[in-house]
Amino acid sequence: MRGGGGGGGGGGGAWGPGEFELAGALVGAGAVRQAAGSGPGGRRRRLRALLSSRALPRTGWPPEEVEAFVRETALLDHTAFVGLAGMGEREGRVFAPAVARRYFGLAHGMGRSGDVTAEQPKACGSSLLAKLTNLLARDALREAGLRGCGPTVVLPLATGMSLVLALQALRRNRPPCARFVLWPRVDQKTGIKCVSAAGLELVVVPNRVDGDRVCTDLAAVERAVDELGADAVVGVLSTTACFAPREPDDVVGLAALCQRLGVGHVVNNAYGVQEGRTCAAISRAWAGTSGPGRVDAVVQSTDKNFLVPVGGSVVVGPKGRPGVVEGVARMYPGRASLGPSLDLLMTLLEMGAVGWRNLLNERRDNFEYLRRRLKEFAEGVGERVLHVPGNSISLAMTLSGVQAEPRRATQLGSMLFRRNVTGCRAFCPTGKTVEVDGRTFINFGSHTDAYPHAYLNVAAAVGMQLEEVDLFIRRLRECWEELVAKQSPQSPR
Repeated sequence: MRGGGGGGGGGGGAWGPGEFELAGALVGAGAVRQAAGSGPGGRRRRLRALLSSRALPRTGWPPEEVEAFVRETALLDHTAFVGLAGMGEREGRVFAPAVARRYFGLAHGMGRSGDVTAEQPKACGSSLLAKLTNLLARDALREAGLRGCGPTVVLPLATGMSLVLALQALRRNRPPCARFVLWPRVDQKTGIKCVSAAGLELVVVPNRVDGDRVCTDLAAVERAVDELGADAVVGVLSTTACFAPREPDDVVGLAALCQRLGVGHVVNNAYGVQEGRTCAAISRAWAGTSGPGRVDAVVQSTDKNFLVPVGGSVVVGPKGRPGVVEGVARMYPGRASLGPSLDLLMTLLEMGAVGWRNLLNERRDNFEYLRRRLKEFAEGVGERVLHVPGNSISLAMTLSGVQAEPRRATQLGSMLFRRNVTGCRAFCPTGKTVEVDGRTFINFGSHTDAYPHAYLNVAAAVGMQLEEVDLFIRRLRECWEELVAKQSPQSPR
């Protein structure tokens, strides 16, 4: 019932120089030297490079080598030691062998009760893997275009819960009377619910509509701070990953505003890492050209950006303002699961810097391909793709041909889902009100009370393949033809 993966008295892999020398006396020194150079010896060189650079390897490691590294590192935890007498209340015991295998025998998690980034004396291997994950995550953010990163921590919490911790950590740095969080409206429920979960009060700041775009109203944010008083404001919660026709918030303008007004600023960058322009904007926001703007923490999802299962996030702050991210690490209660960190570490090692950059470039090309194919389809049926130049992940196509019958417009999303097309969102402005966490929103889904168009949302996210775009367009055409065929005769087409 031990959590370890078996082995001797701990200390990593079995093959060292002495073992190779002895093996050479049994099967031939030449063959052993060759095997040592391309097998365990090659792995050791790559491991030394990883530990010394503390950055992504240039090229990804082979999958079996990544697994071997994790298994050998797991042997550094005390649970792998022979003759261990575990007398505490938590000794890494795991009943089911399948569960132990799933986690490579790593049962201690990461951190300690005082700090989620602290080392565990009896879990040296787990602590090493957690620290490497934080370092590689920071390097992956840098490769994506986020410059000037300071403290970085990977948490076993999805984006929303990590935003809760970031807001609570920020609150401790604000005056005692501070309780308001200003939120330029983005119709995704996470931004609303994380504020109340943090025990704070949400102030929804309306956006402005400029052509097709729905974008940040900096003047409205400043008016809200002036009305409430800066000391009563914890900060602004901005959003850089959103569905068209919403554009990412103007984080550069908001950072300068927050710096000038003396209020905090947390960025919800859920899936923005995969878009270079977003990363560049955040870099400019906290670096500034006429002095740094204010950004306290940026939170991004691991699954949406790095192709791992749901359950983790990366919290990062600028070098010049590390306090909130360090506060998040200290605030985390108790130990944490190592699972999401291990998923990310293994993925980044297998990707390498080149593989990661290739994925980002491929996503950008796929977005342009999706936009072209959707534009061709839209023009063929009398619709158009909304002009939202600031959003390079999400697209929206008008549904004016069926807008007169709102039920038909919103039905399109369910029709696509039944044909195995997931992730599409259909919206029609009916004036309907929706309550989210006790707050009422008009036309929830359009990021504003009175958007003029019905539309269908699609996105080009990291990992998408061109074949998926072609399949989507084909099924969209089938659904559209069926939808129009069922339309009432008096409705415009």
